[in-house]
This record gives sequence, structure tokens and C-alpha cells, in this order.
Amino acid sequence: MDWGQILSNSASFIIAPATIAYALAAVGLSVQFGYAGLLNMGIAGFMALGAYGYAISSITFGLPWYLCIVVAIAASVVYALILGIPTLRLRGDYLAIVTIAGAEVLRLLFLTSSFDQYTGSADGLTGYQGSFRDSNPFPRGSYGFGPWTMNENQAWVTVIGLVLLAIAVTIVFLLMRSPWGRVLKGIREDEDAVRALGKNVFAFKMQALVLGGIFGALGGVIYALPSSVNPGSYVTSLTFFVYTALLLGGAATIFGPVLGSVVFWVLQTFLGNVLPALAGIGILPVSSSQASTLRFILVGVALMLIVIFRPQGILGNKKELTFVK
Repeated sequence: MDWGQILSNSASFIIAPATIAYALAAVGLSVQFGYAGLLNMGIAGFMALGAYGYAISSITFGLPWYLCIVVAIAASVVYALILGIPTLRLRGDYLAIVTIAGAEVLRLLFLTSSFDQYTGSADGLTGYQGSFRDSNPFPRGSYGFGPWTMNENQAWVTVIGLVLLAIAVTIVFLLMRSPWGRVLKGIREDEDAVRALGKNVFAFKMQALVLGGIFGALGGVIYALPSSVNPGSYVTSLTFFVYTALLLGGAATIFGPVLGSVVFWVLQTFLGNVLPALAGIGILPVSSSQASTLRFILVGVALMLIVIFRPQGILGNKKELTFVK
């Protein structure tokens, strides 16, 4: 096995667009689940809306890239309102079921041939990066060093992703230290007590759902910018992966979602390289393709172990999480 290449590939995902996209989505989930106690199991739907909102705005309407991001945000807000108005009075498992269903409805709408001229159906969408790449301030060439070497387009996506992530983390940092954030934490702990103090619990929950959805949509935009948009990417397992990253870093923390996303993707890439290599030299009694899928089994096992033995995550405080009480 070429350990140097394996470690280089793994390290490259520390600041990869996919890692940044997961971090943005995990920050959104942290607002919804970690701070507000909303068990949203449909973050993949918000990411899909962000990706498709951006791509359709660019291809169909020819909008510049920054307005495409605005459209993606607007789509996530509308979806959060449609989803939240009839359902946010539900709690726990019931809310989880509804949000999973909502995300699946969106995925199937993007997959159906009825809207093929807009969504590309099963083929997805490509060719929407023109405006974004035309605005690229980086001259043609290579940037970075070692495993973090990238071309000008990759560097531009990475810079925009890091800027959006920094803005998201800053917003959460400021909000959670404000009266609004303290009310949100109170709702997570005991919404009946907060309601008894005269606060509009429904309005606060809706605001958390909208804000977290915006971050999820931005994650979807960054996830789609390097290549293409495909409905097969926004399945329920994507939500579980984002939850794994969130719980790994710490659900009710500021930097936990970012750290968890980095660790998740580095480990995913490492296992995706090591397991097929082990199968190739006969250590694992399976084919290389079968060995590659083992990493998803390991992710599921890791998620169960995290919830059992370290539910607060790497940076979290156990007292911050209602589901471990």
C-alpha cells in the first residue's frame, strides 16, 4: 500500500468543498437540533434546495452567481415556512418523521420527469458554474501546497465556502450569546416553562428552522459548485452523515460542527483508500468494491457508539444535550 498517497488524499479533505458543505449543513443542524431541540431529519432537503435553486437560477434564468445564492436562500426559507407552519407543534419522533418525508418529497420532485426541463430528472444538472468561474479572481494555475494543491476553480470554491462558513459560525456565536439564543436554549430544555413566561415558542422554533435551513442550503450550494447536481446525492443517508459529523464534534457547540465535519471526511477518505487496498492484498476476504462500501457500515457503527459513549461530542458539554438526560 502507498501510505504516502493514502495520507495525502485523506489530508486533502481538511479544507475540501465537500467538508465545507457538510460543516455548513452541520452548523444549521446545530441551530435546529443542538440549540432549539428540533429533531430535523431532513437536512438533505435543505441542501438539495440550495443546490437546485442555485443551478436552476443559473441555467434557466441566467442570473449571476451571487443572485443564484440569494435564490437558494429564498427557496430554503419558503420551504422552512411550508414545512414548519403545520408541523412545529409536533415533538420528538413525530417531527423527525415529517422532516424525513419532506426531504424525500423534494428529492422525488427533482427526480420526476415532469420537471425534466428544469431539474434534469435522473440526469441532474451541469454547466451552471459559468458565472461563478467568470468572476474568479485567481489567475490560471495551481495554488496551495502538498495535499492542499488545487487549481484556480477549486481555490475559488474553497475561498467562497470558507467565507460563508466563517459568516455562519460568527452568526451562531453571536446569536447564542444573545437573549434570543438563551430563549432558544430554554425551549430545548422545557418549552412549556418558556411558554409560561410569555414567549412565543412557535415563533422561536420557526426562526431556528429557517436559520438552520439557510445554512443547510448554503452547504448545498458549496456541495454542488465543483461538479454537478444529482438527486441521488440528496438521499436520507446524507442527513445521517451530517448528523454523524455534528454529533462527532458536538451538537450544541460553536466549532463542533466544523471539527466534526473535518474528522468525518478525513476518516471517510482514509477508510475509502485503506479498505480496498487491504482487500487487494488479501487481508480482507472481499473484493475491492465491497471493501469500499464497508466504510459506510463503519460510519453507522461509529454513530451508534458516539451516541452511547460520547453523546456530547469532542467539544460538547453533556449538560447541553436533552437527549442524554
